[in-house]
Amino acid sequence: MITFLSKGRSPVYPMSSIENVFNPISLLYLQAHCPTYDNIGCQYEEGRPPTKAPQQGIYPSLPQGTPSYVAVAPKTINTHHTVTPGTLHCTGQKKGTKTYRWKYILCASLCVLLILAVAGLLLWYFLYSQCLLGKSCTSGGRCLQPSQWCDGVRDCSHGEDESQCFRLHGTNFMLESYSSDRQAWMPVCADNWDNNYGRAVCEQMGHRRQDYLSFTQISAGSLASRGYMKLNPGSDHGSHIQSQLAYNQSCSGRAVQLRCIECGVSSAASSVRIVGGTEAVNGAWPWQVTLQIHGQHICGGSIISSYWILSAAHCFQTYSSPGLWVVRSGDVSLFQMSFGTGQTVNKIISHRKFDSQTNDNDIALLKLDAPLTFTRTVRPVCLPNIGVDLLAGHQAWITGWGALHSSGPSPDRLNQAQVTIYRRETCNRPQVLNGEVTETMICAGELQGGVDSCQGDSGGPLVVKEGDVWWLAGDTSWGIGCAWRNKPGVYGNVTYFINWVYEQMQNE
Repeated sequence: MITFLSKGRSPVYPMSSIENVFNPISLLYLQAHCPTYDNIGCQYEEGRPPTKAPQQGIYPSLPQGTPSYVAVAPKTINTHHTVTPGTLHCTGQKKGTKTYRWKYILCASLCVLLILAVAGLLLWYFLYSQCLLGKSCTSGGRCLQPSQWCDGVRDCSHGEDESQCFRLHGTNFMLESYSSDRQAWMPVCADNWDNNYGRAVCEQMGHRRQDYLSFTQISAGSLASRGYMKLNPGSDHGSHIQSQLAYNQSCSGRAVQLRCIECGVSSAASSVRIVGGTEAVNGAWPWQVTLQIHGQHICGGSIISSYWILSAAHCFQTYSSPGLWVVRSGDVSLFQMSFGTGQTVNKIISHRKFDSQTNDNDIALLKLDAPLTFTRTVRPVCLPNIGVDLLAGHQAWITGWGALHSSGPSPDRLNQAQVTIYRRETCNRPQVLNGEVTETMICAGELQGGVDSCQGDSGGPLVVKEGDVWWLAGDTSWGIGCAWRNKPGVYGNVTYFINWVYEQMQNE
């Protein structure tokens, strides 16, 4: 994962000009022809950085070169000339005045029509095609009004307008529903709520009914001032949940706390984790998996549900066929796991905007052919809820079977290390990563060096503990060297991608 590749740009700026020379031949020729004028244009092309290798890691350097061009002044043509009295010269005659006037009127009219057409096209593009006043369906591009989103009526052909209408908030997993009337997220009132509603909502969010954990009542706190989404009288479990909820200012004062899956629980004591990079024990990081081809460890990944593994998109650029991959879990030793059969992969979903040159949007999901059986050493990590702060200043943990130092050997046992998550502004300083960290990434490590992920750790988890559970903050993406000074590792920002993750889980 940690291999340095330089990237550069080689702009090309072709310049061309056309010269027309005025050469009068005779008075008759002069009457029939008028001078023409030259146009000079310049353009350039900007080269793209080279592609980066997935498995070895991708560590971009600074762009090279700045574009420039040379403008050439157009050649002027003298249109003034002297004629002797009585000879013909190129001037308008009274006879053609009306003809020329109609030509000017026609030309002006065409210009006005062209301007109106362009204005109409721009109006259509921004208001309808780009759906600035609403939200468009991902399939078919139909533009919906904000009030049509999450109103209980399926308007998009694939139903995406009704698919992401619930979310969990904060470390206490409070359920929120989107109000189409208020166009805002509201806590769900616990009045008349039960586990059957809870299972239905979790399934709609992308979880399996079999993984459902529990529903309880909690205080909505300051969010209660917004009001609630409350079940209508006479609601039943057989109907679409969203159509049975309506905005209501009054409630019993309690909101729904929903646990769709038991996640983020480690069965090993925290005292076994030592800062600086050491071997882990079984059960400490039960969501960590190894992604293998022909029995060889290639990348890491994190269990997020019984069917789904989250990893990095760059791991699958060369080997994208699901049939090649096997997922193994449940032990810290690669050797011990080799005796098991592992889990075969049904589908690999890499983010469609993944950029192999910059590693932007470096995230992927693997769907398994069969569900995992959860045990003390096989458990999911929690996906970040809205309102859970996992970024700058937090202490986090990284794990993996990657090299112990740059270009060094890979261990048999899972290693662990504690790192600091830095602000993006810190990461993008010229002496650190020089602007390479985008909003789809976070950087973590130690600026003084000594602790980092390395080759073979790609796709593995970066986790933060908040509210007694472990949250998946990032997936190992790229870096410059391993544990170098002022070169922290870079990870996919899972919080940024959370809607994308749930959307894939719902569609599959």
